[in-house]
Amino acid sequence: MRIVIVGATGYVGSALLTEALARGHEVTALVRDPRRLPQHPRLAAAAADLYDPAAVARAVGGHAAVLCAFSPGRDVADLRLRHRAGSAALLEGVRRAGVPRLLVVGGAGSLEVAPGLQLADAPGFPPEYRETALATRDVLELLRAEDQVRWTFLSPPAELVPGPRTGHYRLGGDTLLVDAQGMSRLSVADYAVAMLDELERPGHDRRRFSVAA
Repeated sequence: MRIVIVGATGYVGSALLTEALARGHEVTALVRDPRRLPQHPRLAAAAADLYDPAAVARAVGGHAAVLCAFSPGRDVADLRLRHRAGSAALLEGVRRAGVPRLLVVGGAGSLEVAPGLQLADAPGFPPEYRETALATRDVLELLRAEDQVRWTFLSPPAELVPGPRTGHYRLGGDTLLVDAQGMSRLSVADYAVAMLDELERPGHDRRRFSVAA
């Protein structure tokens, strides 16, 4: 199918791009620097101001789905506000364009580690990741109020690490998945597998789900 990947040169976005092309999809990549994209006959680059819903609508119109790995960058000022603003504009652009589906790369910070306690609020959560965790939690709240676009929000485990593509992962919901040793991790390649599986075989419309090894 024809899909858009937002942030296709980033850590997660590049894994989504590799997996999507390997499965035969036609991809339009919305990126800041098209020069960082690989050359591929089924890959095209597009530029759009992601804070402008009209520009987003023009860029994503005619596609079957948008996979969003948007991030304003960890070192920008007002990261949380910019992440929410960009995500809201992207959502509005997808809505205006009538794109059937929006799949969003989420965060683990909004997953529960105990009843009523989310990971981002737990003692010992790394302070350098807190603003990003709160930003992605804001995006989840934004999506949960959306009643037009068919959205899906995929939360990774606590550690999304480089590693091989095994094609295997466990599915979860709103609780952080851990293994028998108490670890919560998955390779970024297998996260991309889970996202593309959801694209091709929808099972979590207007819901958040999570994955881990």
